[in-house]
Amino acid sequence: MSGSRWALVAHGGAGVIERERLKPEQEAAYRAAMATVAEAGAAVLRAGGSAMDAAEAAIHLLEDDPLFNAGRGATFTAEGRVELDASIMDGRTLAAGAVAGLTATRHPISAARAVIEGSDHVMLMGEGADAFARRQGLEQVEPGWFFTERRWRGLEKALTGAGLPIPPRPAGAGVDDDRLSLVHDEGKHGTVGVVALDANGDVAAGTSTGGTTAKRWGRVGDSPIIGAGTYATNRAGAVSCTGAGEYFIRLWVAREICALVEHAGLSLQAAADKVVQGQLTALGGDGGVIAVAPDGQMAWSFNTAGMYRARIAEGEPLVVGVFGDEA
Repeated sequence: MSGSRWALVAHGGAGVIERERLKPEQEAAYRAAMATVAEAGAAVLRAGGSAMDAAEAAIHLLEDDPLFNAGRGATFTAEGRVELDASIMDGRTLAAGAVAGLTATRHPISAARAVIEGSDHVMLMGEGADAFARRQGLEQVEPGWFFTERRWRGLEKALTGAGLPIPPRPAGAGVDDDRLSLVHDEGKHGTVGVVALDANGDVAAGTSTGGTTAKRWGRVGDSPIIGAGTYATNRAGAVSCTGAGEYFIRLWVAREICALVEHAGLSLQAAADKVVQGQLTALGGDGGVIAVAPDGQMAWSFNTAGMYRARIAEGEPLVVGVFGDEA
């Protein structure tokens, strides 16, 4: 993928996303959603906005869209609640912020950015992270905001299979609208992310997730871990990951891709493929990545059946993909 002045790549999760498993109306809904997200981020960049601003704005849409496992479409823990994780990183300064286990903050990605701008820390978790988000003036919502029937049915199935009790429904859980009926279960994992390059040559990466269905014991995956699920540096590029977080953590996937670009001289696509198709696959992990470099290179790589994805750049058309056999 050729170099450009500004560029943006987005993903909505990787997993069991196969043609025979998606109804035509589902596929159309996901393609339209990814296009909207990419265009929203591009609008920020066209107007001269920063890569950080573009990534945050685009992820807001993904967090509010119940089609994706982040924010409103998040999966439920074994206790029947959401625990939301997110991280964001500025490639110019290496400033990074992350949150884990949020239960009431509407936009976890903004909470992650607030950690950079409103604290001396990098990662906050649990009740403290929600309390911090409230103090920063970020919107808080009731448990019912995050509820979707399909995700709840997924929880019931998982708990029944594990012989665990099914908890009561969250307070305020309502009835799904027509759009929620289009949600596709991409498998055990799901995440959203955006990487961006702005007109100043700065890159940024952001990732947000609802985690895994029926997770227990406060499990945290790679999404809020800087270097594993998210990384950005102007010396190499910006990367956001999605997939089996335990494997991404062990391989430090996002940072490894950037290191191969910076220190081994690989192209962004070659580095992404080396880590995802080589190291990740060899270890037994599944998932994918998106990436953008300071010279405008864009890349994605995944070893699953599909990954919801989109890319757009100055002077280049919007490209949206769902399945593995698409460019």
